[in-house]
Amino acid sequence: MKQPSASARRAVVFTVLGVGLAAALLAGVTVGAVRVPVVELLRMAARAFGVPGVPVPDAMHVTIITALRLPRVLAAALVGCSLAVAGVAMQGLFRNPMASPEILGISAGGSLGAVAAITTGLASASVLVLPAATAAGALLAAALIYGIASVRSGTSLLFIVIAGMAVSSLFNGLVSGMLLFSKQYEVNAYLFWTMGDFEGRSWQHLALAAPVLLPGVAALGLFSRELNLFTLGEEGARSLGMNVETVKRLLLALSAIVTGAAISVSGPVGFVGLLVPHLLRLLVGPDHRVLVPASALGGAAFLLCCDLVGRTVAPPFQIRVGIITAVLGSPYLLWLVVRSQRRGRA
Repeated sequence: MKQPSASARRAVVFTVLGVGLAAALLAGVTVGAVRVPVVELLRMAARAFGVPGVPVPDAMHVTIITALRLPRVLAAALVGCSLAVAGVAMQGLFRNPMASPEILGISAGGSLGAVAAITTGLASASVLVLPAATAAGALLAAALIYGIASVRSGTSLLFIVIAGMAVSSLFNGLVSGMLLFSKQYEVNAYLFWTMGDFEGRSWQHLALAAPVLLPGVAALGLFSRELNLFTLGEEGARSLGMNVETVKRLLLALSAIVTGAAISVSGPVGFVGLLVPHLLRLLVGPDHRVLVPASALGGAAFLLCCDLVGRTVAPPFQIRVGIITAVLGSPYLLWLVVRSQRRGRA
């Protein structure tokens, strides 16, 4: 039996991803404690585009969708897309399928910013203070790692990982120290934030993060050719005319910024940048010109589905999306480790 060509297989994958993302978006705004009929959603869309003669949709449904669910599902899609694309960049740069944005220590910086906002009481002043503080902490971590990396003219990727581990340990120690002198409700608020979720996300959160995430994801996509060259190794990429050191630092900086802005919206959400790019690499191949857009679609759909499961699996309780991704991602990571060990013995 004739095997389908690579282009046909990719077309099928993109079709499935597109349909899956659309279905997840639709389910995200219609399914919940109050189910909104799809016809109501169509009426809202028709009236928004000025179609005459459309009946007025139910006011409660309009409020539920526009004020609660739509910003939530858009935030989940944006964060999932961003973390997956940052994961593609990290895996391509490190030439390691187990690499992910977390290795840069950005999440630890975001945690420091979050705990500072919570323990000082600033987080209660505005809904934007906590995500802004998280982003600031993440960027501080990125700046420290970038500064350490810039000390050497030629930075090895191992040196970057060690710098990220050092900064992460420093920030985690500071977080623990601040929590030690915090009130119990502040500790609870911080622990709740570390689980990662999209509950209560508003248009303000999107307005804060989207101007950073959308250009950042697009910029990472522009490095698809360079990521392909990295598969040849640094010397191979350099022999083909690529400025390896400049590209490495740009990719690291962009990945750090995108990751920091993403966790400022959701809190730490693990495994999206690991699981989604690796799975899609198996389906569409290693060409980053295809893998980056596929991961953007897949990451958005994946996190939307995780959020939907968390909202609907145990009503009236909501399971935090970070718990869902950890439950799905941890076994996959273990499988990757076992498989890599078996290959090493072969």
